[in-house]
Amino acid sequence: MSEAKPKPRKTRIQQRNSETIIEAALDVFSKHGFRGATLDQIANAAGLSKPNLLYYFSSKEAIHAELLEGLMDTWLDPLRALDANGDPKEQLLGYMRRKLEMSRDLPRESRLFANEVLQGAPRIGAGLGGDLKALVDEKAAIIADWSRSGRIAQVDPYHLIFSIWALTQHYADFDAQVRAVLGGEDPFPGAEAFLDTLYTKLLIP
Repeated sequence: MSEAKPKPRKTRIQQRNSETIIEAALDVFSKHGFRGATLDQIANAAGLSKPNLLYYFSSKEAIHAELLEGLMDTWLDPLRALDANGDPKEQLLGYMRRKLEMSRDLPRESRLFANEVLQGAPRIGAGLGGDLKALVDEKAAIIADWSRSGRIAQVDPYHLIFSIWALTQHYADFDAQVRAVLGGEDPFPGAEAFLDTLYTKLLIP
């Protein structure tokens, strides 16, 4: 049985065009969701013809799958950094701040993820029940141990993590609403100060 041949490396132009398509697709998918996005919209946003786009990606599904694969890894990184050997309050506040920074710096990625989950996660369901669940279980066990040892208050570790997701990703997913209410003011400095106070008070034993 012959071994599969490795895929040929992309030229610099091919690599650049693939990255341009992914960047354009991120913009289109985050605005319109998977169902509302079209290959024509992605091609126009990338400044390429549709046949040229299809040279790099065989379908809308293929583009979306590549985006989500990279996004899932990015999304898990801040939680991976939660260190069982660190100071519990600082570890949890640090996790909250990293998630808030992601909402500030990666709003399109946040909306892409939210759109996928709102549709029932048809393309990342396996990842949610696999890598994501395993990581959350691992970190929830650490938080539960901190609570049992009296290093932080008694909190449900899963709902603590869920609350951090909700209270930080809100600023990306509902950016237009937040800025309208604040009169266009940058919400992130105030959000960080408020959430620091909220979680500090919550976590005091």
